[in-house]
Amino acid sequence: MIGMFDSGVGGLTVLRALRAHLPSADVVYFGDTKNAPYGVRPRDELTQLTVAGISLLKKEGATKILSACNSVSASLAVSLLDAFSIAPKELIEMVGPTVSYFKGSEANLVLVATPATIASGIYQNAFLMIGKTVPCVALPTLAGLIERGAPQEEIEASIRASLSDIPEGTDGIVLACTHYPLALEAFRAVVGPNIELFDPAEPIAERVEREWWPQEVGEGKMEFLISKESAPFRKLVEELFPDGHYTLKVIE
Repeated sequence: MIGMFDSGVGGLTVLRALRAHLPSADVVYFGDTKNAPYGVRPRDELTQLTVAGISLLKKEGATKILSACNSVSASLAVSLLDAFSIAPKELIEMVGPTVSYFKGSEANLVLVATPATIASGIYQNAFLMIGKTVPCVALPTLAGLIERGAPQEEIEASIRASLSDIPEGTDGIVLACTHYPLALEAFRAVVGPNIELFDPAEPIAERVEREWWPQEVGEGKMEFLISKESAPFRKLVEELFPDGHYTLKVIE
């Protein structure tokens, strides 16, 4: 069984792509709605939340872990893998597959993410390893707005305030928070039609398929666990997975 976790609704964008690639995989998804958003929390707190999230997923029977939260990627140190006896091949996070996608690309990129993700330097260093210097822009309030289902105009205003100074000649914007693809219309309204908006969900799903297929052939079960009741979470699950073939439980 694949265990996924995120601070809330954002990882559902990755799960949607995953289901398209591995429809028969069994998945348990933990959305830590009680502590969302993660992107404004300090590193030590992120590590504690990561430990708690992995512990829950392992208890639920997950044998492989997909971290669908970029802020958490900064806390997935080797020591955590050792602590949970997780082999490197049994864990996939967001940064590696996202950066690998741009190997050999000459596109001028800007990366947008939460303050925690940018402060960690994890994307900056990874891009340098493939020979690219990518400026980063923090969007401090956006994930929280999306998490609570804020109105479109409020989301757009938040994006506009942060992206007022993106470099001239930018070809693409990397959405390095899984919440952000849920606001594609707002991003498009701000940046216009000529800048590509890159959603990492597809390369993440492709990595999962390459690494974990056919081991993860199951019955296509989906179980959602949330740490606090959330109407926006329930609504989005219903919209993204309209067949209703899942269970959802609050574990407060």
